Amino acid sequence: MPAIILIIAFTVLSGAFFTVHQTQQAIVLQLGEPKRVITDPGLKFKIPLLQSTTFYDARLLDLDPPPLEMPLVDKRRIIVDAFARYRIVNPLLFYQTVRTESAFRDRFGTLLNGSVRDALGNADLGDLLTGRRQDVMTEIETGVRRRAPEFGIEVEEVRIGRTDLPDATSQSVYNRMRSDRIA
Repeated sequence: MPAIILIIAFTVLSGAFFTVHQTQQAIVLQLGEPKRVITDPGLKFKIPLLQSTTFYDARLLDLDPPPLEMPLVDKRRIIVDAFARYRIVNPLLFYQTVRTESAFRDRFGTLLNGSVRDALGNADLGDLLTGRRQDVMTEIETGVRRRAPEFGIEVEEVRIGRTDLPDATSQSVYNRMRSDRIA
Protein backbone atom coordinates (compact mmCIF):
# COMPACT_ATOMS: atom_id res chain seq x y z
CA MET A 1 0.00 0.00 0.00
CA PRO A 2 2.72 2.58 0.87
CA ALA A 3 4.47 1.74 -2.43
CA ILE A 4 1.33 2.65 -4.39
CA ILE A 5 1.03 5.95 -2.53
CA LEU A 6 4.70 6.71 -3.26
CA ILE A 7 4.25 5.91 -6.95
CA ILE A 8 1.17 8.15 -7.18
CA ALA A 9 2.92 10.96 -5.28
CA PHE A 10 6.00 10.68 -7.52
CA THR A 11 3.86 10.74 -10.68
CA VAL A 12 1.95 13.83 -9.54
CA LEU A 13 5.09 15.67 -8.42
CA SER A 14 7.01 14.83 -11.59
CA GLY A 15 4.20 16.48 -13.57
CA ALA A 16 4.55 19.63 -11.46
CA PHE A 17 7.92 20.68 -12.87
CA PHE A 18 8.97 21.55 -16.38
CA THR A 19 12.03 23.05 -18.01
CA VAL A 20 12.08 26.08 -20.28
CA HIS A 21 15.22 25.98 -22.42
CA GLN A 22 17.14 29.06 -23.56
CA THR A 23 15.67 28.70 -27.03
CA GLN A 24 12.07 28.52 -25.80
CA GLN A 25 9.29 30.54 -24.25
CA ALA A 26 6.28 28.97 -22.56
CA ILE A 27 2.69 29.70 -21.67
CA VAL A 28 1.14 27.98 -18.67
CA LEU A 29 -2.50 27.14 -19.37
CA GLN A 30 -5.11 26.35 -16.76
CA LEU A 31 -8.05 24.50 -18.29
CA GLY A 32 -7.10 25.98 -21.67
CA GLU A 33 -6.86 29.59 -20.46
CA PRO A 34 -3.45 31.32 -20.38
CA LYS A 35 -2.32 32.02 -16.81
CA ARG A 36 1.30 33.12 -17.21
CA VAL A 37 3.98 33.65 -19.83
CA ILE A 38 7.52 32.46 -19.17
CA THR A 39 10.36 33.87 -21.27
CA ASP A 40 13.33 33.18 -19.01
CA PRO A 41 14.95 29.73 -19.02
CA GLY A 42 15.03 27.39 -16.05
CA LEU A 43 13.09 24.85 -14.02
CA LYS A 44 9.50 26.02 -13.50
CA PHE A 45 6.50 24.86 -11.49
CA LYS A 46 2.88 24.24 -12.50
CA ILE A 47 -0.08 22.68 -10.75
CA PRO A 48 -0.18 19.05 -11.85
CA LEU A 49 -3.27 17.78 -13.66
CA LEU A 50 -4.79 21.29 -13.66
CA GLN A 51 -2.22 23.21 -15.67
CA SER A 52 -0.44 22.42 -18.92
CA THR A 53 2.29 24.17 -20.88
CA THR A 54 2.67 25.25 -24.48
CA PHE A 55 6.16 25.98 -25.76
CA TYR A 56 7.19 28.32 -28.58
CA ASP A 57 10.58 28.78 -30.14
CA ALA A 58 12.35 32.02 -29.20
CA ARG A 59 14.89 31.78 -32.03
CA LEU A 60 14.73 33.30 -35.49
CA LEU A 61 12.31 31.15 -37.49
CA ASP A 62 11.74 30.68 -41.22
CA LEU A 63 8.44 30.93 -43.05
CA ASP A 64 8.53 29.51 -46.57
CA PRO A 65 5.04 29.33 -48.10
CA PRO A 66 4.50 27.46 -51.39
CA PRO A 67 5.61 29.25 -54.58
CA LEU A 68 3.05 31.54 -56.14
CA GLU A 69 2.25 31.77 -59.87
CA MET A 70 0.85 35.16 -60.83
CA PRO A 71 0.57 37.62 -63.72
CA LEU A 72 2.69 40.74 -63.90
CA VAL A 73 1.42 44.09 -65.16
CA ASP A 74 2.84 43.27 -68.64
CA LYS A 75 0.60 40.13 -68.71
CA ARG A 76 3.52 37.72 -68.38
CA ARG A 77 3.14 35.00 -65.80
CA ILE A 78 5.83 34.44 -63.20
CA ILE A 79 6.48 31.95 -60.38
CA VAL A 80 7.69 33.64 -57.19
CA ASP A 81 9.04 31.85 -54.14
CA ALA A 82 9.19 34.30 -51.22
CA PHE A 83 10.23 33.64 -47.65
CA ALA A 84 10.35 35.51 -44.37
CA ARG A 85 12.35 35.27 -41.17
CA TYR A 86 10.53 36.12 -37.96
CA ARG A 87 10.70 35.87 -34.19
CA ILE A 88 7.84 35.35 -31.72
CA VAL A 89 8.06 38.38 -29.41
CA ASN A 90 4.68 38.12 -27.69
CA PRO A 91 3.87 34.44 -27.03
CA LEU A 92 0.54 35.26 -25.37
CA LEU A 93 -0.75 37.20 -28.39
CA PHE A 94 0.65 34.50 -30.67
CA TYR A 95 -1.27 31.86 -28.69
CA GLN A 96 -4.49 33.90 -28.67
CA THR A 97 -4.27 34.59 -32.41
CA VAL A 98 -3.11 31.32 -33.97
CA ARG A 99 -2.39 28.83 -31.12
CA THR A 100 0.09 26.71 -33.11
CA GLU A 101 3.06 27.40 -35.36
CA SER A 102 1.50 25.36 -38.17
CA ALA A 103 -1.67 27.48 -38.06
CA PHE A 104 0.55 30.57 -38.09
CA ARG A 105 2.43 29.29 -41.15
CA ASP A 106 -0.86 28.82 -43.00
CA ARG A 107 -2.28 32.24 -42.12
CA PHE A 108 0.88 34.32 -42.35
CA GLY A 109 2.06 32.43 -45.46
CA THR A 110 -1.17 33.47 -47.17
CA LEU A 111 -0.58 37.03 -45.99
CA LEU A 112 3.02 36.98 -47.30
CA ASN A 113 1.92 35.66 -50.68
CA GLY A 114 -0.84 38.31 -50.79
CA SER A 115 1.71 41.03 -50.16
CA VAL A 116 3.91 39.61 -52.93
CA ARG A 117 0.90 39.51 -55.27
CA ASP A 118 -0.01 43.13 -54.44
CA ALA A 119 3.53 44.42 -55.03
CA LEU A 120 4.29 42.40 -58.16
CA GLY A 121 0.86 43.03 -59.66
CA ASN A 122 2.05 46.59 -60.31
CA ALA A 123 5.45 45.56 -61.71
CA ASP A 124 6.69 44.14 -64.98
CA LEU A 125 9.51 41.69 -65.61
CA GLY A 126 11.98 44.51 -66.23
CA ASP A 127 11.28 45.94 -62.77
CA LEU A 128 12.40 42.69 -61.19
CA LEU A 129 15.66 42.70 -63.13
CA THR A 130 16.63 46.34 -62.60
CA GLY A 131 17.09 48.82 -59.76
CA ARG A 132 13.33 48.92 -59.18
CA ARG A 133 13.59 45.45 -57.60
CA GLN A 134 14.55 47.05 -54.27
CA ASP A 135 11.41 49.23 -54.37
CA VAL A 136 9.28 46.13 -54.98
CA MET A 137 10.99 44.30 -52.09
CA THR A 138 10.43 47.29 -49.79
CA GLU A 139 6.74 47.33 -50.70
CA ILE A 140 6.42 43.60 -49.93
CA GLU A 141 8.29 43.93 -46.63
CA THR A 142 6.24 46.96 -45.55
CA GLY A 143 2.99 45.08 -46.17
CA VAL A 144 4.15 42.09 -44.15
CA ARG A 145 5.66 44.10 -41.27
CA ARG A 146 2.46 46.14 -40.91
CA ARG A 147 0.48 42.98 -40.09
CA ALA A 148 3.12 41.23 -37.95
CA PRO A 149 2.18 42.81 -34.56
CA GLU A 150 -1.33 41.31 -34.86
CA PHE A 151 0.30 37.88 -34.50
CA GLY A 152 2.78 38.72 -31.74
CA ILE A 153 5.77 38.39 -34.05
CA GLU A 154 8.53 40.61 -35.36
CA VAL A 155 9.55 40.16 -39.00
CA GLU A 156 13.33 40.33 -39.40
CA GLU A 157 13.45 40.07 -43.20
CA VAL A 158 11.41 39.23 -46.26
CA ARG A 159 13.07 38.03 -49.45
CA ILE A 160 12.23 36.57 -52.82
CA GLY A 161 14.23 33.38 -52.92
CA ARG A 162 13.53 32.41 -56.51
CA THR A 163 11.76 33.87 -59.50
CA ASP A 164 11.02 31.65 -62.52
CA LEU A 165 9.00 31.81 -65.66
CA PRO A 166 6.41 29.05 -66.15
CA ASP A 167 7.29 26.53 -68.88
CA ALA A 168 4.96 28.10 -71.46
CA THR A 169 6.35 31.59 -70.83
CA SER A 170 9.94 30.32 -70.87
CA GLN A 171 9.33 28.66 -74.22
CA SER A 172 7.84 31.84 -75.74
CA VAL A 173 10.80 33.92 -74.46
CA TYR A 174 13.22 31.34 -75.89
CA ASN A 175 11.42 31.36 -79.25
CA ARG A 176 11.50 35.16 -79.35
CA MET A 177 15.22 35.18 -78.57
CA ARG A 178 15.80 32.63 -81.32
CA SER A 179 13.82 34.63 -83.87
CA ASP A 180 15.72 37.81 -82.89
CA ARG A 181 19.03 36.00 -83.41
CA ILE A 182 17.95 34.69 -86.83
CA ALA A 183 16.71 38.11 -87.96
